[in-house]
Amino acid sequence: MHQVEKMKIFARNIRIEVLKALGGLGFGHIGGSMSAADVLAVLYEGVLKIDPGNPGWKERDYFVMSKGHAGPALYAALALRGYFPVEELKTINTNNTRLPSHCDRNKTPGIDMSTGSLGQGMSTAIGITHGNKILGKKNYTYLLLGDGESQEGQVWEGALYAPQHKLSRLIAFIDYNKQQLDGYTKDICNLGDLCQKFLDFGWYALEVDGHDVEAITKAIELGKTQDEKPVMIILHTQKGKGCDFAEGILYNHHMTFTKEQCDNAITKLMARSL
Repeated sequence: MHQVEKMKIFARNIRIEVLKALGGLGFGHIGGSMSAADVLAVLYEGVLKIDPGNPGWKERDYFVMSKGHAGPALYAALALRGYFPVEELKTINTNNTRLPSHCDRNKTPGIDMSTGSLGQGMSTAIGITHGNKILGKKNYTYLLLGDGESQEGQVWEGALYAPQHKLSRLIAFIDYNKQQLDGYTKDICNLGDLCQKFLDFGWYALEVDGHDVEAITKAIELGKTQDEKPVMIILHTQKGKGCDFAEGILYNHHMTFTKEQCDNAITKLMARSL
């Protein structure tokens, strides 16, 4: 099977497993989990240098999910890659789970950094990258930010710091789905031309269709040609993508829904062409 097709199937499976897991709860972070599924598929099915049997492998690539509310999508990717049983996804957000609402490195195998306080993932990913550079290591750090999150000042402090220290092994993404918890980003705090902003800050920056796994892969490959600049890839996405009851809805950040809605959404996902 061609690698691109594998990634598309993996992305669909992430969406399905998120719906299965949250369907039993009747609530959860659907919107941002769905919009991030494709970049996670590219990373966990094709790009990351990892060993699910040894999550703490020192030579691995690191991944920081700064938009920690998309933890369900990351948990699905980790389970599908064998970090823990897929059945365990049903314990998301329940008592004594290893899969809390937001990512926790002390609980979940495969989570490299605890996240949830928006903006901090930029700082921690930079810290990981800079530390590895000091140690002379060649692994990459990948970072996924939200667009609402990118209104945080901490993100822009990091945007200044990373180019100055030539952190070329930092490859970051912004899930630019144009929506945040309480509305459209353009109405709450307009981000303007994000790609141009990062270019102006000294990054190697480009923008792609965030639901096109082949385009994302090529953007990462271009990013890896850089030997001095950090990389920012703006992913133009749709919040709730692939989930029929969330896609195109404004308030789909954290939603309530029925198991029947989830089951129907899974059926429609399975029927879609890749």
